[in-house]
Amino acid sequence: MENTTIDPKKLPGWGIDANPENDPTYPLRVPRMNVSQDPDHKHRPASSQPVDVEVLKSIERPNVSAVFGESAPPVGLSGALRRMAFKYSESHYGHWLPLLLADRVNVVEGIIEDFAHGKVPNIFAEKGYAVEWKHNRSAFVTKMATIALVTTGAILLITRDKDKKRKKYRY
Repeated sequence: MENTTIDPKKLPGWGIDANPENDPTYPLRVPRMNVSQDPDHKHRPASSQPVDVEVLKSIERPNVSAVFGESAPPVGLSGALRRMAFKYSESHYGHWLPLLLADRVNVVEGIIEDFAHGKVPNIFAEKGYAVEWKHNRSAFVTKMATIALVTTGAILLITRDKDKKRKKYRY
């Protein structure tokens, strides 16, 4: 493949925002400036969206984001982990590791919730295993074998005979 230089001016749509009258914010901000130069940016409302549910926010930011998701507010054990995580700065492991754990706990909570509502989750389909079996069979078999080995090893480690170990070291 040959590497060719393309003149950006010949690309369709290039420089479409160069005309200030074609800028959607043109009537609002004259002359054009970035947000930090806008003299009125501190007088805008703290949130454009009303806060009707619990919204977790970083300790580094004083206000809630202008737009945020409210379809899944923090609940249960995963919610408690998320609340704990947001007590720490975004630059610490104490923030990110609990969030990762909360995501995994939330998956288990979702499965339990499905069973509570009388629905049996189709985990095989939801994780995309059917598609992976069809399009990437060797990687899928390797992944499943690895999961089976790790699970078997963990079960054997947990259920090993502790009396046998004690007898070995008695004098």
